[in-house]
Amino acid sequence: MKRREMLGAAALLGAVAPRIVRAAAPLPDTRLFEREPERYWSRIRKEQFFLPEWRVFLNNGSLGVTPKPVVAAMAEYMERSAGLLMDEYPRWGYETLDEHRGEMAAFLGCKKEELAFMHNATEALSTIAGGLDLRPGDEVVLTNQEHPSGRSPWLMKQARYGISVREVPIPLPPKSPEQLADVMISAIGPRTRVLAFSGILSATGIVMPVRQICDTARAKGVITVVDGAHMNGQIPVKLSDLGCDFYAGSPHKWMFAPAGCGILYVREEMQDRLWPNTVTGNWDNAKLQAARFMMVGTNNRAIFEGMIAGLRFFKQIGEERIYSRIHQLAQSARAKAARLPYLELLTPDDDRMYGALVTFRLPKEADLTALWKTCKEKRIWTIQSPQLRLSTHIHTRPQDLDVFFDVLESTVGRQGRA
Repeated sequence: MKRREMLGAAALLGAVAPRIVRAAAPLPDTRLFEREPERYWSRIRKEQFFLPEWRVFLNNGSLGVTPKPVVAAMAEYMERSAGLLMDEYPRWGYETLDEHRGEMAAFLGCKKEELAFMHNATEALSTIAGGLDLRPGDEVVLTNQEHPSGRSPWLMKQARYGISVREVPIPLPPKSPEQLADVMISAIGPRTRVLAFSGILSATGIVMPVRQICDTARAKGVITVVDGAHMNGQIPVKLSDLGCDFYAGSPHKWMFAPAGCGILYVREEMQDRLWPNTVTGNWDNAKLQAARFMMVGTNNRAIFEGMIAGLRFFKQIGEERIYSRIHQLAQSARAKAARLPYLELLTPDDDRMYGALVTFRLPKEADLTALWKTCKEKRIWTIQSPQLRLSTHIHTRPQDLDVFFDVLESTVGRQGRA
């Protein structure tokens, strides 16, 4: 880099850095929400997030947007740790982080002793699949809608140890939660040892009847593993009510946490059946319970300071207020999609079966080049796939959906009328 370019970059960083770490404005008064809810949410986006007005972000399901208080919490901790302004090591990976785990466990609805922090849901799912003792011929049943992170650890175990992996087709769109439960339960066979499935299917956003499936599986002696990457923060969840043995979560999607933090839940009765994947001292200290799965070596604790800040931000706005808002936006997205005859809706009309994710297929014969080109020009961020998933959060504006569907009509819809 030339000297002039270096000076320019330094000046830019100097201008941006104070804006990033500056504390966010206080939340709008709840009375504003009661009088003018749209104005309330507009202020939340403008004052609590860094999103510019021109950004239309409809892919929260892949990576959530970090709000200002979370960025500030991480920056503050990084500065304090750089100055060694605390008496403990500014890290995690050898520490149990009891205070943080206790606060998160209270929100998730489980015991602190059943909760470990990970880097993401992928790591948690790999820890579960890699840590369970299974023999050649033992069967693991998955859905055919699992994320690669939910499928791949079991496929690797199949290739390495000779277990059997079987995928069960999920009807799209499903008729009812009862139908989904029946599909999963009826798939359990005499060799099935593990039933692993997503609580909310990543590809489609369909909410699975987790408790019904897990209760029946346990009665049959089958271990249940729930990929909850999309659950916490999108719909109300209490882990102790789900009845699963193991659970993986990604607070960076719907709980305002920064990328790089995840959740591993190990039901207390199952902890002696799981081997850690990454180990250092205390990996075999059973007294640590789930915390021994966190003994992975030095890591950046600022990430978890951000995660807790995201949790507090979530609770400060209000759980039910958030769930209601993001579901309302999803209902609007589904209604707009339902009015377009060339779209094949995969999200059922029963709104018990989806939260904030709406999915539809674009016509097979359509040329999508203009759609993706126009989305880029208009700064619309979504998954570029013929099976298109829209995912919204509280920073999503109703007009963002209008902009996207206008683009869809002017590109793909026009082809059908040509």
